[in-house]
Amino acid sequence: MSNISKELILNVLRKVNDPDLHKDLVSLNMIKDIQISGDNVKVTVELTTPACPLKDKIKQDCVDAIRKDVGGIKNLEIEMGASVRSHVNAIKAQLLPGVKNTIAVASGKGGVGKSTVAVNLAVSLAKDGAKVGLLDADVYGPSIPLMLGVNGRPKMVGQPDSFKIIPLENYGVKLMSIGFLVEDNTPVIWRGPMASGAIKQFMADVEWDELDYLIFDLPPGTGDIQLTLVQLIPLTGAVIVTTPQNVALIDARKGLKMFERVNVTVLGIIENMSYFIAPDTGKRYEIFGYGGGKKAAQELNVPFLGEIPINPQIREGGDNGKPIVIEHPDCDESKKIREIARNMAAQVSIRNVLSPIIPKIEILSNN
Repeated sequence: MSNISKELILNVLRKVNDPDLHKDLVSLNMIKDIQISGDNVKVTVELTTPACPLKDKIKQDCVDAIRKDVGGIKNLEIEMGASVRSHVNAIKAQLLPGVKNTIAVASGKGGVGKSTVAVNLAVSLAKDGAKVGLLDADVYGPSIPLMLGVNGRPKMVGQPDSFKIIPLENYGVKLMSIGFLVEDNTPVIWRGPMASGAIKQFMADVEWDELDYLIFDLPPGTGDIQLTLVQLIPLTGAVIVTTPQNVALIDARKGLKMFERVNVTVLGIIENMSYFIAPDTGKRYEIFGYGGGKKAAQELNVPFLGEIPINPQIREGGDNGKPIVIEHPDCDESKKIREIARNMAAQVSIRNVLSPIIPKIEILSNN
């Protein structure tokens, strides 16, 4: 007669911690099912994101703990699933009822590759199995349609007084951009309140449905659109993109401080254009300096999510509508970007587990 029981296995798994959340899997409600049939055991673990960077480690830790402390098991199967968590807020439920997490990708200045990073992060999360949306909030310089190779106009459904816009989709990512609604080469000449109103409409009037992550590609700086966004919805967090050079880092620090002042968690800093490896010689060139992003993260006490080298294929992917994580998934740069996306997802999970309650934020009038 087998002495294996669900209670015994649960007690063993109380000793297995999520390395990011620093709590045991049982307390985190990650053990969703335990099936025992004679000397065969199957445990279902539900992670807080399909993009968990430590999935394999958690699985192996479960195997090691059970094998060590539970005797008599012949076949042990650990099934890894995922369900992205969120925090509950009435305001977010009004504007984005099906969206679990909202992430702003920002930069203090232009030219640091923020939109390229936002696109590749979104596609990376989708490749890992998450439900992802990307909102191009850079009203004056929309680039998402080109970078994701999407043309055409979104459809509208419903009555004129209650219509919904159906976002376009590519590479598993739902998209909305002012670029879908204006003619090519037509400048958007709007004052701040009009641009802010468009962003609100892209949230309230777009049928995003169920999403694990909605990523906002913000315009550079700390202007009207940034302030409108943080006052309309409780952002899960913001990611700051910078290059290693001092002039970019100065502005990145300002952007980071802006989010801190409006009580938005900074999920981390990404250093783009970190270095260049010459393909003919293999020699490394630090064109814009190196390590400034990591140093800034340490000084400001925020996570450093990773660095992305310069690679012409990243630029080509943006120009051709084929992100590098799609077109060249096995190159080093793609692997680094996917690791950064998983690090970001881990920070979202930490944010939701450790600080699930968000204070009410007053909605500003568009007037």
